[in-house]
Amino acid sequence: MKLRRFVLLMGMLAAGACHPGPVINTGGNTVGGTIAGIVSTDGKVAVPSRKVTAINTASGEKFETTTGTNGGYTIKVPQGTYRLEVELREGEKIARQPGETKVQNSDLDPQRHFVLTTGRPGGG
Repeated sequence: MKLRRFVLLMGMLAAGACHPGPVINTGGNTVGGTIAGIVSTDGKVAVPSRKVTAINTASGEKFETTTGTNGGYTIKVPQGTYRLEVELREGEKIARQPGETKVQNSDLDPQRHFVLTTGRPGGG
């Protein structure tokens, strides 16, 4: 019983210590900063395995990542201004989307959250 409780506690600590999601830089430029956020439903349910794209508004260069199990994502990008997009599935709409994000060197731009809705009760 104590061993099971210990293993559960360690698992919870390990999960809490993880960053929001995988970090992918698909571009060839020097990394300037990091954009991070969470994708969830309007019912506050995490949306895992969704592609999030940061598009440089000046050059059109794209940087992509996929949300983790907790709906979190992080994307390392060069300095610039970015428009963020999230992959939608059939019947989904964006209820809330972050505005343009200006990234400077060594910036961390957190809380760039998306909220999705399906039109069904509970957002699921």
